Amino acid sequence: MERLPILKIGPMLLVSIQVDLRDDMVIALQEDLADRIVDTGARGVVIDITALDIVDSFTGRMLATIAALSRVLDAETVVVGMRPAVAITLVELGLSLDGIKTALDVERGMRLLSSAGGVGR
Repeated sequence: MERLPILKIGPMLLVSIQVDLRDDMVIALQEDLADRIVDTGARGVVIDITALDIVDSFTGRMLATIAALSRVLDAETVVVGMRPAVAITLVELGLSLDGIKTALDVERGMRLLSSAGGVGR
């Protein structure tokens, strides 16, 4: 099974999704990310979805689950790079992505995490 790389940058983890997500990849990401948060003590997670053209309801729910799981493990989550079509699809599907902060790009997402709750300090 293909796994998504999770990079540690200071007190944060970065996941850059550059491939079309399959359900098994999203489930593996959830497990891998939880393990990496615990192993590294990361305080923030940036998930870059710039390359995604489509997000289905399962992927949207899993992003919300990942954010909730991260919060339980004392890390904040920011999703960056959401295209307008993806945002429209999520709204049409009725997915509010509670607990997920968003930013336009990775740099802004990392700044958002750095300014929130002392992540990066």
